[in-house]
Parts: sequence; structure tokens; C-alpha cells
Amino acid sequence: MKATYINYSDTRSFSSTVLSYLAHDPKLSPFISHFPTIENFGKLLEERKVTANRSILVDSLLKQYARLNTATSSAVNGNIQLLREQNTFTVTTGHQLNIFTGPLYFIYKIVTAINLAKDLKAAYPDKNFVPVYWMASEDHDFAEINHTSILGKKVNWDHQAFGATGKLDPSSIFQAIKDYQQTLGVSENSSKLASLIEESYLQHNTLANATRYLVNALFERFGLVIIDADDAALKQEFAPIIEEDILNQRSFNSINQTSSDLAAAGYSTQVNAREINFFYMIEGLRERIVFENGQYQVLNTELKFSKEELQEEIKAHPDRFSPNVVMRPLYQEVILPNLAYIGGGAEIVYWLQLKSNFDFYKIDFPILLLRNSAMITHEEFSNKLCRLQICHKDIFKPAEELKKEWVLSHSNHTLNLSAEWIELNSIFEKIKLRTYKIDPTLSPSTEAVKVRLQKALSNLEKKMIKADVRNHDEVLDKIDSLKSKYFPGNGLQERIENFGRFYIKYGDGFIEELIRHFKPLDFKFTILEP
Repeated sequence: MKATYINYSDTRSFSSTVLSYLAHDPKLSPFISHFPTIENFGKLLEERKVTANRSILVDSLLKQYARLNTATSSAVNGNIQLLREQNTFTVTTGHQLNIFTGPLYFIYKIVTAINLAKDLKAAYPDKNFVPVYWMASEDHDFAEINHTSILGKKVNWDHQAFGATGKLDPSSIFQAIKDYQQTLGVSENSSKLASLIEESYLQHNTLANATRYLVNALFERFGLVIIDADDAALKQEFAPIIEEDILNQRSFNSINQTSSDLAAAGYSTQVNAREINFFYMIEGLRERIVFENGQYQVLNTELKFSKEELQEEIKAHPDRFSPNVVMRPLYQEVILPNLAYIGGGAEIVYWLQLKSNFDFYKIDFPILLLRNSAMITHEEFSNKLCRLQICHKDIFKPAEELKKEWVLSHSNHTLNLSAEWIELNSIFEKIKLRTYKIDPTLSPSTEAVKVRLQKALSNLEKKMIKADVRNHDEVLDKIDSLKSKYFPGNGLQERIENFGRFYIKYGDGFIEELIRHFKPLDFKFTILEP
């Protein structure tokens, strides 16, 4: 494949806060540790105080991988063992357990992590860097993960689910697997992918294990380490903060203050902290903990604890306490020797709200990195744009805006009335002066006539453009075709389309091409074309 890189701003798909972060806006400095540059990673390496218990981390990972119906590759096992070493650090991305990996950006996140680890090793060869995928196995929003879209078809897992998604039994996903496989067609690559999907979901007893198997099969040769933080031994490392935060509600005030500071600086916020930012989680249940009537209650249940009972429960069963979106990042940094978190635009924004909470608990804040984004095109994509005289960045404009600009620049007629309006405006100034001399109160009436005429001319201009559009139907249909093909639902391809569409064409080479072309620290949108 060949790659074309454009600015993220040209895609019109990223928030002003994210663009400011990429531009290293100094107003964001209070909300981060360092901006993402190779030099700043060196600074963080000097500063980083690792809180992770490396032995517990490695032992937990080995136990988790032992649940797979396959041997751990030498690349993965080697990276797990490296985590015992004091000069080894992680770069982490995370995502929910979307079936069949969900949208393309699931894959893009992981590729970004792998490439960042490679870039850091090249810059700091005396250190080791391990790419990590953090499975959001404790998330309970089944509706967000129970579907994917491939080749224009939406595939659904029809199932009633309760509690943490990672604990779900995937045996009922059989029909969704069949629906997915039917979209793949008949080829060596499609057969390989169909078999992989079956092995992942029908030979493992939880969705977390199924997801680990699938992601491991796709990325094990690159040494990706997959962690499931729904783990009693790992939660034990986080238990002191769980207790402190629930009993004293430390995060609520610090995060709310940071959110106010961000808003005052002109930036949007993404999440809201609660007084208690933990769920109580057992089989089939994950519900918020609230403090009411002097007790800690689990919403929508009869479960309640006194302060002393809650402390005992945390001590005996820390795995039953599940962090919400504002506490999960802190948990991650407690149990991993981590340098960077790689996320999408919305994730970067909500991480900006968390810095003061990290400071309170004396946990180092990682460098935030926007994941790579891409659009995968077909043969002749660039040639089609060239024939239409459209540049790569212009294809990201809304279809109607793009077509209007094309007609205005290619029409044989003059379709704007700006010159005529200048003449009319001069005439109205004369009329306005004449009416003022007769009666000063007539000036507003003259201005009102002028406004009505300006509006009428604007409407006439639109009609002229619309009429001329019909003279270019063939070209404009081609623009519509390109937009519908590469922007499903008028959004970025990566937010809808599943990787299977490209795996059946390129096989394992698809991910290898992403690895070859993604540049984590260049911060450019990637357009890939065969």
C-alpha cells in the first residue's frame, strides 16, 4: 500500500480540544505531564516512579494466558517476562470487548501502541517497551459491544446480558458468527478468518477469554500483551485507593475542580465525577455504590454495608469493586509500569480531567497519545480524485459543500452575484442619502428594502447554482459515490467498518501494512491505497 498523510484538522472530525492538544497549546500544560514528543518520553523515563508490583503483574498475566486454548508465543511470553525487569515500561491502549473487534479503530489503537513501543526502543535502546491492550472486561454496557458492521451489513449478538461483559458466556453468539461469516465470501483469507472467529468465541467460556484469543491471534507476532484487570491479585494492589476513595470521596472534588478549570480555559469536558466512583460487581451484577442514610448501598439491590463492613469487604474481595471511567485510568497506572496511554479523541479529553486526581494519590500521569486514524481506499482512488480535480483533504468535506465548490470552479457561467451586489449597494447608499435629506426617518425603510433585496439575490444565486448543477450530473454522481463508499453514515470509515472487510483481501498483510505506515508521533491522518 501507499500512504498519504493529511492534517487531522483537515478531516473535520476531531474536536477543538484535541486539535489544541496536538498543537501543544500551553493552556493545556496544567492538565498533563508532558506533550507527546520523543524527547518528552525521555524526561518521563527519568521521572517515572513505578508503583506496580512487577512479580504480581507477571504472575497474573501468566495465569490469564493459561486460560487460552493455545500456547503463548515466544514474542508475547518474552515481553511478559521482560515486565519483571526494572528497565521495562509499558505503553497501553484499551477498549471494550466489541464482538469480532468491532470498528476498525479497535485495530488502529493496538497498532499505534505496537509502533510507539518500537519508536521508543529505537530512541532509548537501554530500556524495554511493551505494548499492552487493556481489555475493558468490567464494562457492563452490552449494547455498545454486541454488534459490528461489515460490508454494509450490521451483525448483532441477540442476547440478554447483565453484569460485566467480560464474564459473559459467548455460547449464544453462534447466529451472529454465522451472519458474520456469510459476509466474508469464499477465499483462503475468508476461511481463515471464519475459523478464527469460531475458535475464539465457541471454544472459550467467557467473552474476555474469547477476545483475548482473537486479539492474540492477530497480534501475537508483534509481542502485544493483553491484560484483564478484572483480577483479584491486581485489584489487591489497588485496594488502598478503593477504600480511600469510597470512604472519603477524594476524586469527586479534585476532578470537578479540574473540569471547571478546563472549561474556564475554553475547553470542553467529557465525563462527570460522582461522589463514589466505584461499582459493586459480582456474577450477573455491576451496580453503582452510593452513600445514603449512613450506609453504603448497591443500587437496584438489597445489598448495603456499614463503613466497617465495607472495609472488610474491600479487604476480603477487592475484585468486587469495579472502577468507573474516571478511576479506571488511575487503576491502570497503579498496576502497570506505564509511560503512555493511547486513545481516541474523546478519551484524550476525559484524561485531561484527571491529572489533579493522580497528583492527590501521588501516581505519575502518563503521556497521552492520540491513536492513529486512517481510511482504507481501493485501487484508483487517487486517480479518481485527480480526474475530478479534488485533493485528498477535500474529500472530507460534506458532500453538498464539495459539490457546490466543484460546480463553482468548473462552471461555464458566473454563478455568484457579488459584483452586481457591489453595484446595487452603491446605488442604495445614494438612495439612502436622498431619503435622509427628505426625511431622516425614511433611512430605516431604505435599509429594510436593501436587506430584502440582498436576501432575494442570495436566493437567486442559490437557484442559479442548483440549475447549473444539472449540467454536471455525471461528475457529481461520482462525488456522491466516493462519499458514500468511504464515509459510511457520513462519518469516518474507521468508526463503522469492521477489519474483516480488509482482512479477506489482504490477510495478515493488512495489519502488517498498518504497522508499516502508522507513525504515532507524527500526528497525521493516514490514507492508505493499494
